[in-house]
Amino acid sequence: MYSAIIRQVRRKLLFSNTLRTCLTSKMEASSKSQIDIVSNNLPEGNEVMGAQLIAEALKKQGIEYIFGVVGIPIIEVAFAAQQSQIKYIGMHNEQSASYAASAIGYLTGKPAVCLTVSGPGLIHALGGMANAQINKWPMVVLAGSSDQPQESMGAFQEFPQVEAARLFSKYAARISTLERVPFFVEKAVRSSIYSPSGVSYLDIPGELVTSSIDSNRIEQVPKYKVPPKPAASRESLDEFFNLLKQSQKPLVIIGKGCSYGFAEEEAKKFIEQYNLPFLATPMGKGTLDDRHSLSVGAARSTALKDADCIILLGARLNWMLHFGKPPRFDPNVKIIQIDTDTHELHNNVQSALAIQADLKTVLKQLNENKTNWKYDAATQWWNLLRKKLTANKQRSDALINSTDSSMLNYYSAFNAIQSILPQDAIIVSEGANTMDIGRTMLLNSKARHRLDAGTFGTMGVGPGFAIAAAAYCQDYEPEKRVICVEGDSAFGFSGLEFETAARYNLPIIFIIINNGGIYAGIDAESFQEAAKKDAALKYNFIL
Repeated sequence: MYSAIIRQVRRKLLFSNTLRTCLTSKMEASSKSQIDIVSNNLPEGNEVMGAQLIAEALKKQGIEYIFGVVGIPIIEVAFAAQQSQIKYIGMHNEQSASYAASAIGYLTGKPAVCLTVSGPGLIHALGGMANAQINKWPMVVLAGSSDQPQESMGAFQEFPQVEAARLFSKYAARISTLERVPFFVEKAVRSSIYSPSGVSYLDIPGELVTSSIDSNRIEQVPKYKVPPKPAASRESLDEFFNLLKQSQKPLVIIGKGCSYGFAEEEAKKFIEQYNLPFLATPMGKGTLDDRHSLSVGAARSTALKDADCIILLGARLNWMLHFGKPPRFDPNVKIIQIDTDTHELHNNVQSALAIQADLKTVLKQLNENKTNWKYDAATQWWNLLRKKLTANKQRSDALINSTDSSMLNYYSAFNAIQSILPQDAIIVSEGANTMDIGRTMLLNSKARHRLDAGTFGTMGVGPGFAIAAAAYCQDYEPEKRVICVEGDSAFGFSGLEFETAARYNLPIIFIIINNGGIYAGIDAESFQEAAKKDAALKYNFIL
């Protein structure tokens, strides 16, 4: 027993010291300064090349980042983007490029671009498009396509791209002439941002990229207008407080929509002003500090099951919240929703109050209310939640300090990471057990500082998300750390993007939790037995 404890302690020390060394390194200088900028000279006269026109239109609409894999026919677009001071990051696969572009959308509220070649290139990006669309993150996808004169002739990589993209996007169109490039780009960017946020797709025929046009013929379009921020009506606010004051067991659920909406300060003031218990969905973590005294995330099951009034702040009653249905929820619970998307109102459960408005705006209205009401901290409900929090903390501590094996378990490994993790680090997490347990052990203190598989449960997002976060931090928060914690199986989906991070000097710390398999791995005896039954499946057990 004692030798096992000693071996485990040594492993913890080695692990912690290695991680501490990584964390002390400083951010490299912004890779923006390392990009080889192409000459900024326009073609002679008033002629503008199609690639340059596309890049300038993107720049005018506020695009700062492009992630992609270049090839025929969009190579010149990537060069022109760099010429226009847009950062281009070349990935190994369009799927990871689309994940990276979508992550910029979540972190900043503005889309990045995923740039792909025609046919197979776009198909590779569809996974990231679907992920962004389901999560409601803004992203613009630009794909080259076959020359228009060769349409229906069996051209190189010819494919019905607009039709394919339409299923995974809010807006999909083909740019038919150079004159209207600014029109299409503005509409794509605006559509991706306006609620509900999502994906826009633009198809670029190959001949337009290398063609030129007189600048006087170009349809000039201004930058998109900031989306409106509708407020709640006076009647809705009155009903909100009537429901809240009648509640004996109120609960606030903070979703990633609150974080995406940059409503963290308003949410914090609202919860503290009325002394309300809250819990966060996985990517809502950090909107308020996970260590906040009003957080009941560690008593999640009890809080959801017993609450009689639940306020949804940027959260949806989908699978992540058990659809709001019994037995996980009280069948008589009163739901209060605030959402700009009408499709989410009364979805799965008939809400007691549904407010179609901007969350940040409504929270400001609620905080300005003159009521002196505050939820009593001495109620039986609060006492029950505190008991559950204490009991679950003790259970977690026991797992952290377990000596059943000389190897680190999930809890002891994550505890070692957490002990020296900067409080403002951006945490990227994916996997099965790695992500699920990591959600409870790796804490966040700031909004938009956790990226994981999200609503769509997508594996393979980790490296792309981390690259996007690090590229953004390089330019705007160079002292911030990006930590990517992945299961060994999850890392296998997009692991080669590790080289992309190295190529662009992106200081990401990748930590692989190697359990030898999907979920918890499989013991040798079970592996042999499974191999006898179906040899075709045996390799799945060692991912």
